[in-house]
Amino acid sequence: MVVLPGKFLRILGMLPLLALLGGCNMVVMSPAGHVATQQRDLIVVSTLLMLLIIVPVIAATLLFAWRYRASNKAATYDPDWHHSTGLEVLIWTAPLLIIIALGALTWISTHLLDPYRPLERIDAARPVTQETRPLTVEVVALDWKWMFIYPELGVATVNELAAPVDTPINFKITSSAIMNSFFIPALAGQIYAMPGMETKLHAVMNEPGVYDGFSANYSGPGFSRMRFKFHGLSAGDFDAWVAKVKAEGQPLDRTGYMNVAAPSENDPVRYFGSVDGGLYQAILGMCVQPGKMCMQEMMHVDMSGGVAENHEANRERLIYDRAGAFDGFGYGAGHGNAEAQGATFPATDRTPRSADQPEGMQPDASGPVGNDADHGGHSIPGMNHDAMPGMGAAPAPPPRPSTETGESSPAPTQLNQ
Repeated sequence: MVVLPGKFLRILGMLPLLALLGGCNMVVMSPAGHVATQQRDLIVVSTLLMLLIIVPVIAATLLFAWRYRASNKAATYDPDWHHSTGLEVLIWTAPLLIIIALGALTWISTHLLDPYRPLERIDAARPVTQETRPLTVEVVALDWKWMFIYPELGVATVNELAAPVDTPINFKITSSAIMNSFFIPALAGQIYAMPGMETKLHAVMNEPGVYDGFSANYSGPGFSRMRFKFHGLSAGDFDAWVAKVKAEGQPLDRTGYMNVAAPSENDPVRYFGSVDGGLYQAILGMCVQPGKMCMQEMMHVDMSGGVAENHEANRERLIYDRAGAFDGFGYGAGHGNAEAQGATFPATDRTPRSADQPEGMQPDASGPVGNDADHGGHSIPGMNHDAMPGMGAAPAPPPRPSTETGESSPAPTQLNQ
């Protein structure tokens, strides 16, 4: 019987793992869009440039270790060697040239592949002309699904995106609640989606097919299922797809959007045959709910130096929906209908969940009393406030002048700490 050595058995056991790796979808290295192709080429060129240093250094390390090993008596022994001009030139010149090449490559590609820069070419052989009409898609990252609005076509979808091949796509990207990352590896690089902000991406798909899209930024319990399909279609097939969406879809107004935006996982594809014209701008301005102040209006107020009149009403208009929190995630997480775990001194009128109060807070009617209360329920052994010379009761803070009437008004309890 032949007994295999342990090292050979370990290597043999790794073969199934190598077979699994062979089935990986290297879509980043085999893209279908012109932008993603240029990004792939940038990765390849940068890797080759770095290998120009890495490979010789590794080879030289192995060569020197073998040639000047202790058992090699034929190797030259020169304990007084300290300098070689040729070696110094080689050591410094080669990395410097590679750094210059990488710097130039990075500078050029950073500008040419800027996601905010409109496309100048459909592919390597065809430029974008004035007759080329781009397709605009408004992307909204929801919890935990994707909504795509086609403003020029008046339709919208959930978890399905389609576009004609060889047509520039102008993506406008935002989020309803949590920061996400919009990523279709075959089309272009990832772009973050953030609430109250708009990011952009210009891309083009050159090959028909169905490609994966997903969120590349962790955003809560439903993150792993926050996926969608991108369909690259011919012009005729895309027109048929739009007609299907209009025929099968439901109207999407602000109320319908609020229902769709509620946190949910693993949502099916949904179509909307008509869309409220100002819906995306309301999502971007975080004012979909009636009566809420849009971000644009708030910025205009700030640019005007603020407003003193009716500021309480403005503050109420700036308190956005906080009922979308789910399992600690979502916009306003921890500010839902119930106090967060451990809350003991809520700023609202809701009943505290515990009789204990945090250290440093001024006691209310139900809190501790006496000298201990002056230190948030704690006292220092041996300390007698009355016996300490020059120490008396802490003076009350001066009243704050009102911004509206100019009269003095007491500050809130939480501000007197």
